[in-house]
Formats: sequence, C-alpha cells, structure tokens
Amino acid sequence: MLQRFTVDDLAKYCVRRSGESRLGQQILLPDVDLPYPDLLATHKAAGGQFVLLGIAECIGPLANMGKGGAELGWQAFLQRFLNLQHNDSLATDSILLLGQIDCANLQQQATALDNQNPQHLAQLRQLCAELDLRVEQQLKPIFEAGLCPVVIGGGHNNAYPLLQALADVGQQPVNCANLDPHADFRPLEGRHSGNGFSYASAAGYLGHYMVLGLDLQKNSATSLAMLQQAGTDYISYQQLAVRKELSFQQALDKVIEHCCHGLADIAIELDTDSIQAMPASALNYTGLTVEQAAQFVFQLARLPRARYLHLAEAAPACHPAGLAAGMNQCGQVLAALVLAFIDGKTLQPPEI
Repeated sequence: MLQRFTVDDLAKYCVRRSGESRLGQQILLPDVDLPYPDLLATHKAAGGQFVLLGIAECIGPLANMGKGGAELGWQAFLQRFLNLQHNDSLATDSILLLGQIDCANLQQQATALDNQNPQHLAQLRQLCAELDLRVEQQLKPIFEAGLCPVVIGGGHNNAYPLLQALADVGQQPVNCANLDPHADFRPLEGRHSGNGFSYASAAGYLGHYMVLGLDLQKNSATSLAMLQQAGTDYISYQQLAVRKELSFQQALDKVIEHCCHGLADIAIELDTDSIQAMPASALNYTGLTVEQAAQFVFQLARLPRARYLHLAEAAPACHPAGLAAGMNQCGQVLAALVLAFIDGKTLQPPEI
C-alpha cells in the first residue's frame, strides 16, 4: 500500500539548471527492492532522520460534507520543495523521499459519490475508515525504526491513524499540539476529517491535546462539549487576534507546556486552513500568518519527544485565482513548514 518514489517520478518535478543544485538532485530516494522494514532500518543506520510521505486524497473532507481538493497538496509540495536550491543549510542525506500511500482506488470511488446523499455519505465514511488502515500500516514501521515522518497532503482525517500508529509503537497515548481553527472533535458518526481527534481520544491514542487558534464560531457546541469532557484544552483565535489576551509567543509557550506533560511522545498537527487565505478545504480569511505557523512547527520540533509533522487540508484548486496559483501558494507554504520542522529538529537541544 505504498508507492515508493523513483528517479522517473523525480524527473517529473525537478527542473535542472546549469551551475545550480536543487534539493531534488540531492535528496535520498528509496531502494525499490529492499523490504520495507529493511529500507527504513538502512536509512536510520546511515544517519537518516526524516521520511517524507504523501497522501493524495480528499476522501476525509468529502466524508465531512466538505469540498475536495486536498488530493493535490502532496503534488504542490513536491513541485516547490524539490526545486529549492541545495546548499550547506540543509543536510539532505538525512531526508528520505519515501513516496505516497497507495489510495488511488479509494480516491476514485470517493469522487464518484455525492456527499449530500445520505447513502453516498455513509460510503464515503467507510472509504475513510479503509484509508485509516492503510495509513496506520505504513506509518507504524516508520515509528518503529525511530524515524520522524513528515506527512503531507490529504484531509485531517489522517491524524487518527497517525496517532494510532505512534501510540501503538510507544505503548502510551500521544500528546498533541494542533494549529487549527477546528478542534476536529465532532461526534463518532463514521470516519471523516472532522473527527480524527475525537476518535483517537475514544480509542485511547490521544493524551494531552491542545488546539491553538481555534475559532469559537467554527466549532459546534457539541464538539466543544466533547472537547471539555475529554479534558483537553484550546487557545482561541478570539483570544489571540481579537481580544489580544495573549501574544502568539505566550500562547505557543502554553501549548508547549501542555504537550510536555509526562513522558509521552508529541505529535505536531497543522491544518493549513489555520493560515490566512491559504487555499485549503475550508478557505479561511481570518487565520494566522505563515510566519506564525512556521514558528509553531519550529518551536515544537525542537522538543526531543516531538515525533512527527502532519500538514493537512492544503487544496490548491480552492485558490480564488485558480489551480496554478493554488499550486504555487500551497507549494511554497508547505515547503516552508517542512523546512521549519527539519530546522527545529536539527537545532534540537540535547536531552538532559
């Protein structure tokens, strides 16, 4: 259920230029013949730390009665990231461009369904549950190998199998910071992009959970009540941007403190609709800045127990100016956030 990235795939994205070296010319590609656990163990043994993995789907957002488009986030990232300049500021030998989850058949079925039709909606939620299994199966060996996955594309539904995989490997619930206007704590009504964290909480995979930038008017009373009952917490957009009760750094410090409780692993989750005017499944004109999002990723990545970065919901086709503009903007932002994560892990203080 994994499509490994190949030299031929690379040629579709990386544009060569005389006298310059691009990231795509230096980044590590997987051996197509090695068994999956051996491939990951070899990367780790050679000093590797990061694994880039894409999920090209919009099944979760459609199952949440939302819009498609998140299936192009991974492609937008590759077009921008692989053509960035390579220099001494980034150690590409620590990064494995692994590939993408094989979910094309599920995606094809999903796009043929009408999420306003109750029967079709139930089918979409079943397809999302099938996707959960595929994501969990591919992520678990990455965590077992001691590597840090960076998962890009698709809906925020994929937070659930990510948390499941890490919790199973660590044998304890995972603490999680989520930059998101939505808590994604909707009822357990069948899997979709709006209930990844409520499902994870109910299954015992989610420990201390903190949402930063939650918009009070974009979350139902039921979701907020479920969030409170689960003992989780949030800092709202209104506290930050309207009432100015906290600076962004003060809020981020609270998130970090919350996620550092106990000895649990830490998940870094970011829904790109938290970013103002970002082409996403739910386009948001009242969000935070790219700089704030990058600081969220960077500062959390410096925590020794931070184990992964998940960038969800980027939907290039949702750009008001069209797909080309959306691919450009999504690619730039996603690449910047991935680099912030790698930079933060690289500059991580030594454990005491």
